[in-house]
Amino acid sequence: MIRPADERDGPAIASLEQEAFGSDAWSDGLVAEGLGGRIPGALYLVATPPSLETIVGYAAASLLADVSELQRIAVATTERRTGVASRLLAQVEEEARLRYSERLLLEVREDNAAACAFYAARGFRELDRRPRYYSDGTTAVVLAKELA
Repeated sequence: MIRPADERDGPAIASLEQEAFGSDAWSDGLVAEGLGGRIPGALYLVATPPSLETIVGYAAASLLADVSELQRIAVATTERRTGVASRLLAQVEEEARLRYSERLLLEVREDNAAACAFYAARGFRELDRRPRYYSDGTTAVVLAKELA
């Protein structure tokens, strides 16, 4: 099940952040700001199994005007390759369309072949590259998908 996140989900989201992004993880404070509605246009979604309250994945996006940005998708290691990320992405795309966004952007590490393939299979195309974007100096690949 995909649902909007709220402040009670903060600890679980922060834990997934650390698991998925390591040194590039967002701080607990930044996650709390987004969940608390203090970041304009922020959308947080969480994925939970049908019969459990456990959060197994989440997505964060910035939905503003005609271009939205997917900032994060993270899925628990035990739940990867089960469709959780696909469902989260589909819901972000739907929410962006409902807010009249025409394009969804995101950055992905160029050395993350699995993520690059995931997004390519879902219609994202390379738009640009940002050298030394990540804390370890890795380049970010900027991807875009037209939503209209």
